[in-house]
Amino acid sequence: MKQIWKAGNLLNPTPVVMLSCGAEGEKPNIITLAWAGTVCSEPPMLSVSIRKERFSHHMVQESGEFVVNLVSRELARACDFCGVKSGRDLDKFAACGLTPAPAPGLTLAPLIAESPVNLSCRVEQVLELGSHDMFIGRIMQVSVEESLLNERGGLDLNRAGLIAYSHGEYQALGETLGRFGFSVKKEQ
Repeated sequence: MKQIWKAGNLLNPTPVVMLSCGAEGEKPNIITLAWAGTVCSEPPMLSVSIRKERFSHHMVQESGEFVVNLVSRELARACDFCGVKSGRDLDKFAACGLTPAPAPGLTLAPLIAESPVNLSCRVEQVLELGSHDMFIGRIMQVSVEESLLNERGGLDLNRAGLIAYSHGEYQALGETLGRFGFSVKKEQ
């Protein structure tokens, strides 16, 4: 038996990311977002949704660029901090001991050096949706920590210790249940 609830956002878990941004004449900022997702493979694009009143909103709007930084277990505390504190009040990079570094392909938005994977994006489109604006970003470059590469040079994201966000909690990713196509793979 299921209860029927009013419409609401219960799509969980979601990726939790730290979006870094910059604008002319302003210190760079970080905002934590759980509303991010892949929207296109070719060209590679993703979306992030940001409330209009958030400090980072105008920076992304004005600069037309941002970096999506994946979050590891080691960054969980900084991730939470950047989600509850405003960049209007303090420098989040300094407060969290994080390092802003140049993002390949961008001019104003830095990447977070401590993040295992950084996706440098240029804004392609902005959709005004209501409480949030959705920024569709074209992924210009991807920066990957070398420790995540396997012996063949392929990416092993399991080494990154990534986390997700589920109904108000940060959850560690871990147990592999199968690989893409495992349900139809022929037994050997």
